[in-house]
Amino acid sequence: MTSSETAKLAVTALEDKKAEDIRVIDISEVSVIADYFIIANGTNRSQIQTLSDHVEETLGRAGVPLKQAEGYDSANWVLLDFRDVIVHIFDRENRLFYDLERIWRDGKLIEPDEL
Repeated sequence: MTSSETAKLAVTALEDKKAEDIRVIDISEVSVIADYFIIANGTNRSQIQTLSDHVEETLGRAGVPLKQAEGYDSANWVLLDFRDVIVHIFDRENRLFYDLERIWRDGKLIEPDEL
């Protein structure tokens, strides 16, 4: 599975569970850590954990193993590392505070349906 196919599947999983404001940043030209960052937010701790679980389960069924996860217990910023695709799921407050879209503005913001 290509990194763009993995990213598309992750976006679909987030949409399935009603994630808010899903953004995809192609960072392949500006970083070696991954090809894509996917950023989304949930409305509360339970939804953020559900989003995280669903992305991990969906990608796992497709044969994309989770390399590492961080922040699940506190659920104010969950990071899911699938090697070429890194999924960030925030609560609203922390998404505004960390503003990854600004930090990674050298990457190319793409519409999820362009994957």
